[in-house]
Amino acid sequence: MRHLFRTTAVLALLGGLAACGDTMGEQALLGAGAGAGTAAVVNGNIVGGAALGAGANILYCQENPGKC
Repeated sequence: MRHLFRTTAVLALLGGLAACGDTMGEQALLGAGAGAGTAAVVNGNIVGGAALGAGANILYCQENPGKC
């Protein structure tokens, strides 16, 4: 149960911290930073958080270009 709470907290914080960036590289870098930072705060896997953050931010920015 604790793992589920931690994962949910990471996802929630990623959504709040994500920033788009102008290029796909910037989107990946900013998302990775937000994901790694969030994982560090909740004592999670930093590499996994960075990967999840990068992918999520790229996906969000590609699907919602007007919101960036």
